[in-house]
Amino acid sequence: MTEPLGVAMQLITDHLLEGRPVSGEEVALRVDQTLCQDATGTLVMQELDALGLDRVRTELSVQYVDHNILQSDERNAEDHLFLRSAAHRFGLWYSKPGNGVSHPVHMQRFGVPGKTLLGSDSHTCAGGALGMLAIGTGGLDVALAMAGEPYRLTMPQIWGIRLVGRLPDWVSAKDVILELLRRHGVKGALHRVLEYHGPGLEQLTAMDRHVIANMGAELGATASVFPADDAVRAFLAAEGREEDFRPVTAEPGCRYDLTDRVDLSALEPLVARPSSPGNVVPVSEVAGTPVGQVVIGSSANPGLRDFAVAAAMVHGRQTSAELSFDVNPSSREVLQDLMRTGAAFDLIAAGARIHQAGCLGCIGMGQAPAPGRNSLRTFPRNFPGRSGTLDDSVWLCSPETAAASALTGRITDPRAWALREGVQPPELDLPERACVNRLMLEAPLPPERARTVELVRGPNISALPDLDPLPDELSAPVLLKTGDDVSTDEISPAGAKALPYRSNLPKLADFTFTRIDPDYPARARESGTHLVVAGDNYGQGSSREHAAITPRLLGLRAVLAKSYARIHWQNLANFGVLALEFADPADYDRIEPGDRLTLPGLHRALAADADGHITAHNTTRDEEYRLTHRLSPSQRRAVLAGGTIPALAGTVRSAA
Repeated sequence: MTEPLGVAMQLITDHLLEGRPVSGEEVALRVDQTLCQDATGTLVMQELDALGLDRVRTELSVQYVDHNILQSDERNAEDHLFLRSAAHRFGLWYSKPGNGVSHPVHMQRFGVPGKTLLGSDSHTCAGGALGMLAIGTGGLDVALAMAGEPYRLTMPQIWGIRLVGRLPDWVSAKDVILELLRRHGVKGALHRVLEYHGPGLEQLTAMDRHVIANMGAELGATASVFPADDAVRAFLAAEGREEDFRPVTAEPGCRYDLTDRVDLSALEPLVARPSSPGNVVPVSEVAGTPVGQVVIGSSANPGLRDFAVAAAMVHGRQTSAELSFDVNPSSREVLQDLMRTGAAFDLIAAGARIHQAGCLGCIGMGQAPAPGRNSLRTFPRNFPGRSGTLDDSVWLCSPETAAASALTGRITDPRAWALREGVQPPELDLPERACVNRLMLEAPLPPERARTVELVRGPNISALPDLDPLPDELSAPVLLKTGDDVSTDEISPAGAKALPYRSNLPKLADFTFTRIDPDYPARARESGTHLVVAGDNYGQGSSREHAAITPRLLGLRAVLAKSYARIHWQNLANFGVLALEFADPADYDRIEPGDRLTLPGLHRALAADADGHITAHNTTRDEEYRLTHRLSPSQRRAVLAGGTIPALAGTVRSAA
């Protein structure tokens, strides 16, 4: 008799192509769907071209344009033309600028229970709300999946999180995931899949679950999974896609590697203080803090309900003159529903600035806050400088907390505001059917037409770099030493200045590490081959592979860290940068910038039968440090070859 399986294990075993689903072993999974967004998609399309792909081999792949949609000059428009031509050439769906953020739009139009979804955006994990195994990863992994290759990863632990009770008034799904971040921090779910179960699910709609699944990325999770139950059926029916529903539920008696329990009834409004999603405290603890900006929207609170509750709270009132109240609709569909229900009218009348549907301020494309002023946002991330303001002060919260604070000009507990104003929780009358809009989506061209399409390459789109193999010995200076929790935003910044160069790698390299050391690009070009030393959780946050490519272009060949965030660790391997960890974390303190390290015998250390240990000699201080790596066989091959593309040269063939 087989052991009963939870939802995550059912999805993994249904798609398992190689390996055993045992924690710590490498597995290869079949990928059904992929998504890309424009900040990462231009590289993905260039990688498809470099791989010689004729047409995508997944069931469905979609290219979204949702990040680089502020066209202050011609560069973003060039990217859009390139991406549209590539979608036509390779057989992808194309979501036009202004159609919305990839994750909610994909959920509305394409998500199917029981399928796997791989995306070149770390918040792809939001798809788990529909009972999918949805994983964010680097663009090259997505390109390989589109070329028909399996997705390889180290089998994660399955963490069962039992939800009980009911959410109190003025507390919502955002407070659930903030509670988990309060408990476990930004790396508490590293190499784990979170599976939510229990009677508390009955209260959570599919879009509530999206809020929770989306920010699993902030916990460091590989994926977050919910069952496909009646709530998912109702969501798909509202989208006119009930025929796509299939139940995916945990089998009675299934067991998990780890467990946790959240009593929804005991939760209160929470907020993440600057500048980490894991810096969570009760709103009541920081109430009264002045606010200069409130922004509602993003993939972390994308549902119609999240905007409608804010609209109901500000109805007939005026937001504080001391702040800017910004609303970013998550999709064209949500914007239309806000208009037909009158919620958009209430928001505008209360002083809201309505922006186009897209990521916008979440990725630092517009809405940069004033320095020295607090910005309160329903966003997933508040890493330093991510907003576009170098010395920013960004807080993360629920729509209820955001709306109450927008009205008072101070961080405000919505419960206290409601009591003072004599307001009851709004009873939202949301439409049973969504205002479905498919006109902003272009379907894949037929193969015979697709083959005639030429890629439209503007002058801002560079070629992929040639990557040379790893030498057997590295002898190089430590050019930079960072602390803990360095994000990919700090390695390769987003924002309106840098993002338009996402397709221009030599130019984008000028921004590398500049939020930590403004002189790094110049020093790296002068030094050539060099090393970086880092603390814990190096490379947290966005999936952008630029944070691996541009340092490599500047001469980075190895990083010595206490630990790594999952996606960036994989991206380093994909582009031939050796990711090493200190066997004794105390050795981190013994190395200073400018020290010269020698790492001999790398080829032998990365051989299939090697134990993974490397000894580094600090020639400046005459000290030795024991290092190790956790690279899988496929990652070892990639690092030795200089990257995954050279390692796979000639192995990916065009479809017949």
